Amino acid sequence: MKNLFSIWFFLLAVIASPVKSSESYHIEHLEPPFWWANMTESGLQLMVHGKNISSLDPELIYPGIKIIQVHRLSNPNYLFIDLFLSKETMPGKFEIIFTKKGQIKTKYIYSLLKRDRGSAFRKGFSQEDVIYLITPDRYANGDRNNDSVPSLKEKLNQNNKDGRHGGDLQGIIDRLDYIEKMGFTQIWLNPVLENDQHTFSYHGYSTTDYYNIDERFGTNELYKELSEIANSKGIGIIMDLILNHIGSEHWLMYDLPSSDWINHNGEFVQTSHIHESIYDPYIPQFEKDLFTSGWFVETMPDLNQSNQFLANYLIQLSIWWVEYAKLAGFRIDTYPYINKDFLTIWSKRIAREYPNFNFCGEAWNNNPSMVAYWQKGSKPYDGYISYIPSMKDFPLQKALVQGLMSEEKWDSGIGDIYRVLANDYQYGDPYNLLVFAGNHDMQRIYSQLSENMDLYKMAMSFILTTRGIPQIYYGTEIAMTSTRDHGELRKDFPGGWAGDKIDAFNGIKLSGEQREAQNFMRELLNWRKSSSAIGKGSLVHYPVKNGVYVYFRLYGNNLVMVMLNNNKRLIRIDPGRFNEVLGEKNQGISVLDNRVYDLTSKINLSGKSALILEID
Repeated sequence: MKNLFSIWFFLLAVIASPVKSSESYHIEHLEPPFWWANMTESGLQLMVHGKNISSLDPELIYPGIKIIQVHRLSNPNYLFIDLFLSKETMPGKFEIIFTKKGQIKTKYIYSLLKRDRGSAFRKGFSQEDVIYLITPDRYANGDRNNDSVPSLKEKLNQNNKDGRHGGDLQGIIDRLDYIEKMGFTQIWLNPVLENDQHTFSYHGYSTTDYYNIDERFGTNELYKELSEIANSKGIGIIMDLILNHIGSEHWLMYDLPSSDWINHNGEFVQTSHIHESIYDPYIPQFEKDLFTSGWFVETMPDLNQSNQFLANYLIQLSIWWVEYAKLAGFRIDTYPYINKDFLTIWSKRIAREYPNFNFCGEAWNNNPSMVAYWQKGSKPYDGYISYIPSMKDFPLQKALVQGLMSEEKWDSGIGDIYRVLANDYQYGDPYNLLVFAGNHDMQRIYSQLSENMDLYKMAMSFILTTRGIPQIYYGTEIAMTSTRDHGELRKDFPGGWAGDKIDAFNGIKLSGEQREAQNFMRELLNWRKSSSAIGKGSLVHYPVKNGVYVYFRLYGNNLVMVMLNNNKRLIRIDPGRFNEVLGEKNQGISVLDNRVYDLTSKINLSGKSALILEID
C-alpha cells in the first residue's frame, strides 16, 4: 500500500507541475522601474528588455489598471506595454505575468507608489532664487569609498585634470550649511546619472543609464536624501538632463530596440553645429536636418526623438525623476539640437503634470531672437509652439563681459548691456530667463574680467539685481581663476578634499582677494533674499549716458536703484534725470554699507563701481 501511495503521489506531482522547457526568459530591464498612482496622465508605457521577450504575452490583474496594447519592434528582445491607470487606482504592488501558449515563463512585481501631498503643484525655481551651479566631481569628496567603482570603467585620478577627482553627493550634503549661509536657494548639479565612459566621464554629459545615479557620486537613495535635506533648508535641486544624446556605452547601444532609435541608423554623422540652421528661411532641408540629427562626437550617439517609443521613454523618465527626487527644476542640455516637434510634446507634458514647475533650456546663441524662439509665450516667425518656461540668457552674458571690457564709445562699452535688454520684447517672459556671468563651459568670469576685483563686483552686482533668475558657478564666490581649458575651469573647490591647505568652506587660508569676493557675495546674496523688488519686481532702465548705466527694480512700495559706472574716473550723477521713477522719494541707503544718499543732489560714483540703493 505504501508503494502504491508513493507512485500515485509521484504521478500527481508530475501532472500538476508546469511542462519543462528548454526556453528560459529573464527580464534585464523594465523601465520605468516603478510609477505613481493619480498622475495627471492616465497612460504609462513600460519598456521590457530581455532575450526574446517579445515572444511572450504580458498579463496582469489589478483594480483600475489594464493593458491597452502590446508593441513588438524589430528587435525581439523588447516589449512595449501600454497601460491605462484610472483615477481610482490605489497605490500598491501587482504581478505582471509573461506567458507563452498559456504557460507562465517569467514574472515581474511592479510597484505603484503614493504621491507626496501637493506633488503636482510643486513650486519651481523663480527670480526670487539664486542658483548655485556645481560640477559634483570637483566640489567635495564626502565618501572616499566610492572614488573608484569596480563595475565602472574610469577610476579615480585626481592628478589628471580631465579625470575623476572623487567629488560626490555626500560631499555636497556635508556642505549644505555653507551653501545656505552663502545665500543660495537652488542647486543645479551638472549631470549625476551614470556615465560609464572610458574617459572624461566626470562631466556627466554622456548618460549610460537614465534611471541610476552614477555610483561614484552615490546612489538614487542618496540623491533623494540630498534633495530632502536641501529642501529642509529652503534649497531646491535642479537636475541637468540630456535628451539629445546618450553615451556610446549606454546599455541600449549594445541592443537597440530598433534601427531608428539612433539618428543615421546608429552610424556617426557629425552635426554641423550651425545654430542658424533652425531659423534660416533659405537653408536647404538637408542642412537644417543635419544640425539636429547629427552627432556631437562619436561617443555621443544622437537620439531620434521622432521614434514614438523613444519619445515616450524620455518623457516618462523626466517625470519619474521629478516625482522620485522631489525636484525643483530641470536644465535641459543642447536644447535646439533636439527634435523640435518632440520638444513641444515633451515640454507640454511636463508643464501639464507640474503647472508650477520650472525648467530651462540651453541654447548657446548670442542672438536674442534665436534664444526667444524656444521660450513659452514668444512669437516665433514660423508659429512654433513651445511650453518651456525658461531659457539661459547667453546674449546677456556676452554683453556683460564685452560691455565691461570694451572702451566706452557710442557703440561699445556698458551700453552693450542696455542694447541687449532692449531686445526683451522678443521673449515670452524675460523675467524667467537664467542670467549668469559664467558657467561650466566658460573660462572663469574673474579671469574673463582680467582678474579685476572692481569689474568682478560690477558683474556680480548686475547679475544679482537685473531681471531674471541668477545662476552662479561654484568658485565664483571666491573669484576662482582659470584658463579656457575645460579641466582647468572645472578644477577642485578648495577645502573639498582631505588634506586641502586652503578651505573656502571655512575661510581658512583664503587670499585677501578671495576673502573679499566671498564676503561681498555672501552679503549681496543674503540681502537679495529680503528684497521683493529684486525677487518679484519689474525692471525700468535708462539708456547709458557717459558710461553710466542706471536701472530700477520696482515692486509695490519697494524700490531698488542700481548704478554702474564703467569709466575709470568718478562720475557725478544727477538723480533728477530719474524723477519719473523716483517721484517724491529723496533718499536711498546702500545695501552693502548702509550709507545714506541724498537723492535731491548729485551722487558721486567712483570709477569702475556699482552702487545699489534701497529707496525709502
